[in-house]
Amino acid sequence: MLHWRVVTLLSACIVLSACSSRQKPAPVSSLETRPTSSPQKINIKGSSYVVKQGDTLFSIAFAANQDFRTVAKRNNIPAPFTIYPGQKLFFDNSNNKNKKRKKYTNLSNKSSSQQRKYNKIVKKDLDPKNQPEYVQKEVNKKSSRTKQLDIKGVHWIWPTSGKITQRFSIKENGYKGLQISNKQGTNVVAAAGGVVVYAGNALRGYGNLIILKHDDDYLSAYAHNSKLLVREQQQVKVGQKIAEMGSTDAESSALRFEIRFRGQSVDPVIYLPKN
Repeated sequence: MLHWRVVTLLSACIVLSACSSRQKPAPVSSLETRPTSSPQKINIKGSSYVVKQGDTLFSIAFAANQDFRTVAKRNNIPAPFTIYPGQKLFFDNSNNKNKKRKKYTNLSNKSSSQQRKYNKIVKKDLDPKNQPEYVQKEVNKKSSRTKQLDIKGVHWIWPTSGKITQRFSIKENGYKGLQISNKQGTNVVAAAGGVVVYAGNALRGYGNLIILKHDDDYLSAYAHNSKLLVREQQQVKVGQKIAEMGSTDAESSALRFEIRFRGQSVDPVIYLPKN
């Protein structure tokens, strides 16, 4: 009789413990690799968004085209920026701030002179001639691994080898990165050292995506991969293999590579060494 009472008491304690652990939702910022099967897509409409399982502050800010620090400050979220399912986040859509951000990061769809002004900010001399949105250029595999460009302490190299089939466009609905085409399984490497702040496929149109944070100003993104080889909060070195090229959420096998400066898309060519 005593034995069965002990078993019953232990069972009750386990049930109570399990119930209490579910009172507070688990944070969605974790070391676990994101699942790659049918996650809820991040769909931001208006000035707010409700966090879902699998989201991170960085992926939400990326989808909203905002600086993660701006979103964190607006919602009183301190570092390390942990968020929870069901939490409602608000965005600062002030017209004045948007105008200032566009002017500083050269995302306004106006003139090439503004592009040259931004080039001076990043201290990189570029050819002032306008470049076409669609080009055919081969990225040499050897040079992409051996050359690197140092901009404000961040060392950049090409993230993969292949043929550039789309370039960055300053047009409002233009392509906001580089599309580098090659065969399925081609190595994708970190274009600069940093920490993985997102690894998953919840961003519509990006497929299996990795976002790296290099410092407080710069993020880089690697989309459409067939396989992700790193997990969130993992430190990676420049040139480290992080994924394999694929065609998730894309019509053909290619890497979509983006660089974000303070939340806004910028031309990756500014940061990558010339072949």
